[in-house]
Amino acid sequence: MTKPLAGKVALVAGGTRGAGRGIAVELGRVGATVYVTGRTSGAQRSEMGRGETIEETAALVDAAGGHGIAVRVDHLVPDEVSALIKRIDAAHGRLDVLVNDIFGAPHIEWGKSVWESDLPYGLKMLRLAIDTHAITSHFAIPLLLRSERGLLVEVNDGTAEYNQTRYRNSFFYDLAKGGVQRMAFALAHELRNTQTTAVMLTPGWLRSEAMLDAFGVTESNWQDATHRIPHFAISESPAFVGRAVAALAADENASRWHGHSLSSGELARVYGFTDIDGSQPDAWRYLIEVQDAGLPANVAGYR
Repeated sequence: MTKPLAGKVALVAGGTRGAGRGIAVELGRVGATVYVTGRTSGAQRSEMGRGETIEETAALVDAAGGHGIAVRVDHLVPDEVSALIKRIDAAHGRLDVLVNDIFGAPHIEWGKSVWESDLPYGLKMLRLAIDTHAITSHFAIPLLLRSERGLLVEVNDGTAEYNQTRYRNSFFYDLAKGGVQRMAFALAHELRNTQTTAVMLTPGWLRSEAMLDAFGVTESNWQDATHRIPHFAISESPAFVGRAVAALAADENASRWHGHSLSSGELARVYGFTDIDGSQPDAWRYLIEVQDAGLPANVAGYR
């Protein structure tokens, strides 16, 4: 098996679970050394209150064929992020891939207007979604610029096309995801004359650990949830977006995507990778053409 990222160094900021874990593992599968950060370690949990840990993700990176390094970091604390980047610099002298997948909001206030929202919680959610990414980029990008072909991925929920015309769940959630989208745009502008490619990337309807728990299913029987929520049939595993990042990182011509808003389903058609079941779910096209159009669930032609 080829290892196109052998010798490359990646940081998956927010790699404890979900998309971050999937991305870290798939980068490891193609040979990268992957620093996995988050607030939940074997010794300490975050406010999420879940059991997944950064050490588990690092072990999965190892098992996939890479080298996983777990570092507990609160990305809202500049000194902790600075120390992380100094550690990577001392060990490797550069960073090749930076993935900002940090969020960690314990819950979403679905459908709440700004005046109905829990204001302190909403403002905290903005910090979790935006400040964490900005702090991490501030310290990590100078190291990323030392790479011969750097890649910066801002992970978001929704493509720019989809989010531009749709209200996303609640005032603060909409603002948080809009903020990430604008950060990706700004970073692409600032990096336009460098060797680093900056993109925004979204998974589709993600079968994260929390989502599976909420639907009362596991990865092995996730389709049982479609009896209650038929459109869940378009969902994808975290490995799918992970394979999207791995494909971008291995592509010598990835600069063609600089400044683009991308989805895992879109990139699967370009690079030919599949989800763990061999399918290529194209969730965002499906959401527009089927779910939002009020049509019955039918994934034919979409996965």
